[in-house]
Amino acid sequence: MSSLKFTELGKHKYNWLVTGVAGFIGSNILEALLKNNQNVIGIDNFETGHASNLDDVKSIVSDKQWNNFDFYEVDINKYEQVESAFQNIDFVLHQAALGSVPRSINDPIRSNAVNISGFLNVLNISKEKNVKGFIYAASSSTYGDHPALPKKEQNIGSPLSPYAITKYANELYAKIFSEQYGIKTIGLRYFNVFGKRQDPHGAYAAVIPLWIQSVINNKEVFINGDGTTTRDFCYIDNAVEANILAALSLNKINMHAVMNIAFGESNDLNTLFRLIVAILKKNGRSYEMNPTYREFRPGDIKNSLADISKAKELIGYSPAYSLEAGLEESINWYLGG
Repeated sequence: MSSLKFTELGKHKYNWLVTGVAGFIGSNILEALLKNNQNVIGIDNFETGHASNLDDVKSIVSDKQWNNFDFYEVDINKYEQVESAFQNIDFVLHQAALGSVPRSINDPIRSNAVNISGFLNVLNISKEKNVKGFIYAASSSTYGDHPALPKKEQNIGSPLSPYAITKYANELYAKIFSEQYGIKTIGLRYFNVFGKRQDPHGAYAAVIPLWIQSVINNKEVFINGDGTTTRDFCYIDNAVEANILAALSLNKINMHAVMNIAFGESNDLNTLFRLIVAILKKNGRSYEMNPTYREFRPGDIKNSLADISKAKELIGYSPAYSLEAGLEESINWYLGG
């Protein structure tokens, strides 16, 4: 995050609300905003976020920058609690959600409550408080079973999981709110975001932190399918940049827009595994085991690749980190460097 500088933020001090601020993406957004001397209000209920992420940000920024941050322990499903956190907010960056396709398959009720009802609470309060813009975490899962590659925003298929349904519902609500109430909204369809502070533990850990931790600890690595499954992996700095650029580009948006946020490159899981092993070997951590292949995971798609031309055109998005460059940064962080 230290390299992310935004010229306009040097001229203006805005008030930002970041939901899910103690989470992986939220805490990285917080770090970037504070380093750019912005005022930030953050909310989180620690269902999946961690206080240690906030402590990590505090250890990195200056005391003066940290004093620009106010934290509220708030559940987005509690309307009045969320409302109390809105204090002269310019931009909302909504990251709070229950991620993970398998989690949503195991508990669709909870995923719906947080990802749709909670989302609607934050969106409606944003409308009531007349914020300049509402930027929210959308998902590549919205593409569902549509076979075309690369993924283009207008071409979506049938959803393959409850999680995908919740994320598509977010887009529909945001569009209606823009049309009916005049609040500007931008949905960022994240593709497999990874990086520092992503939790490698728990039943729903994402593949990259899970594998990095497994290789570091010389534990077995499991690959779902035969390893030829492809993903467009997006390093966290790219996603953070997109959030801030989206807020600063609202004048270019008619009322509502949805755009892909990725690197724009496809890599298969076998390649990912080899890269992780090779980078860790360079860092003195050898790993001699072969991965264990197992059944393909329900609700997953086989191949994914994003067309990022819309984000480039509308918000000036220019992702700096490839998969390999992002892995170098991530592994350095997981090793404590």
